[in-house]
Amino acid sequence: MAALDPTTDLADLLRRAAAGDPPPADGSVTVLPQAPGPVAAVLAFTNHHVIAADVEPAWVHDRLAHGDMSAPVAAPFLHALGQELGRPFDNLDLVLVAIGRPGPPGSDLVEVPSDHTHVRVARSLIYRTEVRTFSTPGGDGVLIIGRGLAGRWEAAFEVDPSVQGRGMGRALAAAAVRLIPVGEPLYLQVSPGNVSSLRAVLATGSFKPLGAELLYPEP
Repeated sequence: MAALDPTTDLADLLRRAAAGDPPPADGSVTVLPQAPGPVAAVLAFTNHHVIAADVEPAWVHDRLAHGDMSAPVAAPFLHALGQELGRPFDNLDLVLVAIGRPGPPGSDLVEVPSDHTHVRVARSLIYRTEVRTFSTPGGDGVLIIGRGLAGRWEAAFEVDPSVQGRGMGRALAAAAVRLIPVGEPLYLQVSPGNVSSLRAVLATGSFKPLGAELLYPEP
């Protein structure tokens, strides 16, 4: 991808990165407007950061030491950006991407109403639109599909602790790529410390690491 400019569309940037054409590893920090939707974001790619928020580029660059590639995801800048936006910031997550595939999702999943009392579902309803919730027959596994940052397809899943270690997380992640349009990229965020979920996602053979991101939802 060529050097980025302020007219770059975040949705196009993400799609191109998913296709193997990420932002250039040139040490730059690119500032873009917040994409349509409820979240601003700080995105980290290899030696390139993108701030997708409604702040002036000069404000961003005045607060980042030149050449410090950890500064855009370090606490001082993230806190300052949150104050400027008037928003709290979320966890820094690893982002993985897969491509939608044809065929049934398997795992005997059934679509269920989105339960606002379920923590994982409630979180998805804050960050995403067009949310669909699927459950395993016993209710021990939940898979959520929706439109997230810049309108992209995103997935999240949760497995009850009583059945963890039996491959359910891997099955849910594998099913997700068959619940979006074929050929579309699907993004999945995992906390870097959540090793069990990360192993489950990688074990599908479908998801590849793309970068990292931190989101600022509307208050």
